[in-house]
Amino acid sequence: MPTLDSSFTGVLCPIVTPLDGGEVDEESLASLTEFILDGGVDGLFPCGTTGEFASLAPEQRSRVIGTVAEAAGDAPVIAGAAGTSVPETLQRIEEAEAAGADAAAIVGPYFHTANDPAGTERFFEAVADGSSLPLYLYNIPMYVGNEIPAETVGALAEHDSVRGMKDTSGDLSYFLSVDRRTPEEFVLFQGFDTLLVPALRMGSNGGVHALANVIPEVFAELLDSAAAERGAELQSEAVAPLFELCVEYGFAPATKAALVHRDVIPSEDVKPPLVSLDEDAREEIGEAVDRALEI
Repeated sequence: MPTLDSSFTGVLCPIVTPLDGGEVDEESLASLTEFILDGGVDGLFPCGTTGEFASLAPEQRSRVIGTVAEAAGDAPVIAGAAGTSVPETLQRIEEAEAAGADAAAIVGPYFHTANDPAGTERFFEAVADGSSLPLYLYNIPMYVGNEIPAETVGALAEHDSVRGMKDTSGDLSYFLSVDRRTPEEFVLFQGFDTLLVPALRMGSNGGVHALANVIPEVFAELLDSAAAERGAELQSEAVAPLFELCVEYGFAPATKAALVHRDVIPSEDVKPPLVSLDEDAREEIGEAVDRALEI
């Protein structure tokens, strides 16, 4: 089983879920996995936000994770296992393990958010105590409703099952606060594509980035050149414009449009409540992809 320890530095891809008539297109998903890894990305993150986990049926989530795990070979696979209750989250972790995932990513409870920071910590501790897989916290306050307090992350980092965190807050100060409060072996991933270079320069192990679906070769080069001027150029000229379009149009629809533009997947279909993009948006994204590949 692949492991991500403090020596790991790399990019994981929160892979999109190709669809055909609302069903998982397993053939396209396997091909996409190979495309991403061949481009130099280090691992996969199925059933994350960009993978539309919240719109997939349980059986579809298992098929997505299983397809990615099989196609990924020796590359690490961290599967999204977000749930609103401890039993639901543990069930999703068990399903991810059965499907072949190496680890699971969990978020704080959403809708009923904690009325006190201690509640968030108790939630994660209960999940970690019952988990059959190594766990990575997933801080995404724009969707959960609040962030995982840095102090809470520091406390949870002492648990044997909690190996690291993906931070998609977009707040570099918070990211650095977590870094200061966690041990060296705690794996800390940056989740905002436009913050990867500064995060790497300030202690991040790597990143989990939606645009690694589309331009994996750019992220591979960016990792190798993060400390040099070339890294800053790729971040600002190749990644940032595409990331801004993803923010504007939505990560799953925009990423799928970009992948269709590159002839990697055949369909831009997304699950409700998401909708596919119109022709003008697709053209704008296609032009940004072409520019990114020319930098």
